[in-house]
Amino acid sequence: MDRRIKDTGHENAYFPLLIPESHLHREAEHVEGFSPELAVVTHAGGKELEEPLVVRPTSETIIGEMMAKWITSHRDLPLLLNQWANVVRWELRPRMFLRTTEFLWQEGHTAHADEADARRETMLALDIYQEVARDLAAIPVVAGEKTPGERFAGAVSTFTIEGMMRDGRALQAGTSHYLGVNFAKAFGIRYTGETGREEFCHTTSWGMTTRMIGAIAMTHGDDQGLVFPPRLAPYQVVVVPITRGGDTAVEEAAGDLARRLRAAGVRTHVDDRPQLSPGFKYHEWELRGVPVRLELGPRDLAAGTALLVKRLGDEGKQAVPLDSLPEVMPGILAEFQAFLLARATEFRDSHTVEATTWPDFADAVSTGWAHALHCGTRACEEDIKSLTAAGPRCVPLDGEAAHGPCVRCGASSAYGKQVLFGRAY
Repeated sequence: MDRRIKDTGHENAYFPLLIPESHLHREAEHVEGFSPELAVVTHAGGKELEEPLVVRPTSETIIGEMMAKWITSHRDLPLLLNQWANVVRWELRPRMFLRTTEFLWQEGHTAHADEADARRETMLALDIYQEVARDLAAIPVVAGEKTPGERFAGAVSTFTIEGMMRDGRALQAGTSHYLGVNFAKAFGIRYTGETGREEFCHTTSWGMTTRMIGAIAMTHGDDQGLVFPPRLAPYQVVVVPITRGGDTAVEEAAGDLARRLRAAGVRTHVDDRPQLSPGFKYHEWELRGVPVRLELGPRDLAAGTALLVKRLGDEGKQAVPLDSLPEVMPGILAEFQAFLLARATEFRDSHTVEATTWPDFADAVSTGWAHALHCGTRACEEDIKSLTAAGPRCVPLDGEAAHGPCVRCGASSAYGKQVLFGRAY
């Protein structure tokens, strides 16, 4: 992720954790949106502070303060920044990885001369998130724009990628915001153009969080434990030597195999813990989601093979020649990566319905997602949510043109295409 961000011209920076409370009040919609989630420091060093400090829920305000100091001319634009940091949002009902009081993320913050360039940046960030989700995490996502009621506080437009978990719920996996000149006006982020006229900058912000770890667990995992996509797995292959007392030949062969696999670019671990049985090790590495396990015992060594077991799939154990494993393993891992993406895509598509009537809609969102026309009013959104626990996830970017009555209230649809609805984490 960091490489992808840097490859598009962004520089990493770091900004203070504690933000003067007055900074947040400069953008009214922003502070209103975050007020219920703020953690505020009122005392420090044994004294009450003259001005409370907010533990950052996000960094638009503190970065906007600095952008106003750094930008004076059109030559300073675009300013492309990224921060890896922790943030705090006071969650009343925390859920591990998905909604926690403190979480880790990257947050991009950029300033541009005009709306067109800022909107290109907004979509560039969304493209990076789609690529990371699809190509690394093997999670098929739907990219779209949030409805006005679901926008980031202070944004003109918010875009999202939404993934379906294996219980049919949606998970917002990354967001990108075009902020217009709202924060530029609040913090005085101006530049002098080529004509000598002073203009406000157009700004963006975008972020992806450790929520992705939860997304990977819930998209691919099963009752046996985690399932890691090979491209993200800490260990792609675990070698389990099966030895008898004093038999060092198998252990030496396992070590040699691991070295050759690592030389082929495969992240490999040898589990040679003597106090644990092979069966215990098999179970543990299944629990931890390792894509491929290689079992190597005296008989396997004599035959010049190892038994290959994939974390998922119907192939069962396969005897593979030891000499060929470094050559064939990258392909085996690539096939497993593609299998996970295809499996998740099939699950999502089979649990997504185009709903034209309210009964069909209510039935669809009880187990998955529904594409439906919607009037766009906040009251109707809230009515749907109160009856089904489902809300608008996004207006898909690749959705086809569609018009007609709202699936709930019958009023004219508002977005020119169907809206994706689902229950969400």
